[in-house]
Amino acid sequence: MQLPDEAIEYSYQRLLAPLPDAWTPLAELQAQHFLSPERVEQMRTLLNAVRGQVAAERELQNPPPKLQPLQAGFIDLPQKMLDQYRRKGDASELGRTLRVATRLKENTDRVVVLGIGGSYLGAKALFDSLCHAFHNELPGKLRMGKPRIYFDGNHLDNDAQQELLELLENTCVEPDLAEERWGVVVISKSGGTMETAAAYRAFRNEMLKFYGPKSDWLKKLIVPVTGPKGKLRDLAKAEGIAEDDILTIPDDIGGRYSVFTGVGLLPAAVMGIDVRALLLGAAAMTKRFLEEPFDRNPVLQFAAINHLMNEEQGKKTRVMAIWNKKLESVGFWYDQLLSESLGKMNRGATPITSVYSRDLHSRGQQHQEGTRDKVINNLIVRTAKHSPVVVGMSDRNEDELNQFSRKGLPDILDAAIKGTNQAYQEAARPSADIILPNLSEHTVGQLMQMLMLATVVEGRLSNINPYGQPGVEAYKKNMMANLKAVPNLPKGEVADAVKGK
Repeated sequence: MQLPDEAIEYSYQRLLAPLPDAWTPLAELQAQHFLSPERVEQMRTLLNAVRGQVAAERELQNPPPKLQPLQAGFIDLPQKMLDQYRRKGDASELGRTLRVATRLKENTDRVVVLGIGGSYLGAKALFDSLCHAFHNELPGKLRMGKPRIYFDGNHLDNDAQQELLELLENTCVEPDLAEERWGVVVISKSGGTMETAAAYRAFRNEMLKFYGPKSDWLKKLIVPVTGPKGKLRDLAKAEGIAEDDILTIPDDIGGRYSVFTGVGLLPAAVMGIDVRALLLGAAAMTKRFLEEPFDRNPVLQFAAINHLMNEEQGKKTRVMAIWNKKLESVGFWYDQLLSESLGKMNRGATPITSVYSRDLHSRGQQHQEGTRDKVINNLIVRTAKHSPVVVGMSDRNEDELNQFSRKGLPDILDAAIKGTNQAYQEAARPSADIILPNLSEHTVGQLMQMLMLATVVEGRLSNINPYGQPGVEAYKKNMMANLKAVPNLPKGEVADAVKGK
């Protein structure tokens, strides 16, 4: 369990309608667009019942049809991974993950992570939030042996993929040199997702050219992360990759809930992130969810407040306002989590990720004075990792900043947060704060587990199954049909394309 000063919190009191001393236009607006404290209080009994339901779902072996699909394995996974690692060490799933990650770190200078949706968004969020902002541009010594990380297989942009392939071809010339070797982590639970499957074929072809078709590096530097059965697992075995080097996504964990499986942990370990601290943070949040009362339970608070705002106050647009630029990809990860989990039955809030104060100069006008269909959740990190960048004195003061010479960017950020929330309050625009004491593996683990748990709770509150994504399958089916209707290239042109001509 974390120490109190390591715990993240959800502060929502600002969007509760105050009891006015007298009628004012602002008090009327706040009564219309904020939540009454009584309504939040009324939710407690229902929230406890839903928490009990979600807790019980963890144990169901044969769920009834109305609960299917049920993929609640993510809830207990962090603690199970840690317990298994303590008992079995290198033979555990976490031990295998760390072993494979070490092999990639020790033998490559570049790793390409192939995946789409939940198969890459969590890893990208961890990379952006916990690694150096310019990690790939640092020389090897400053990266302390951690490979450069690239993400692909999440789009169908021909030129973008070709340019990454060109980068590898032009910077990796000698496979005998570790600083010029590169590897691939390919992630797909089913193995049949077109974007990732096509990318894997392209990058494996590039590896065949670079290492040679009989090189052992092909078996050592390609790591599949996939379901217990499926096309990718079959392909990996056919390519000679050992079963012990294929990481498994459990059946009872859906893609967007899989960040604490090999899907997120393997890339994180390759990046040099402390994955055990991530899991400890996630496990601590699960414990708080299951045991703490509403007043100390950020999962229940976040789920209840955002549910009421969406269902009863008509705030159908949910803005994640990121006040730390490094957390932007966490916002994109939550976009998918919310959209695929609750965007069903013609319902569900529409998520938007904004980075403040950057986007205050673009979307800020709409958030302040536009349509009243939004609730804003600020994501705030209280303590900066590095020493402050100070304004400082200057012999030229036309910008009139000398008055702030002893203040740093953290001071300006804090003033901006307070000023923005004050402006929202004075215009009856509801906003709340997710507060991280600092940016670390432990706090990010808490945050991601909190948002996953809250999404499940919100789904159960709304009678929407938070698992499965049937709507995504429609485009896949149509894409395959349309692709089959496209005439094939002549053999000569295909050969030239594979050779890069």
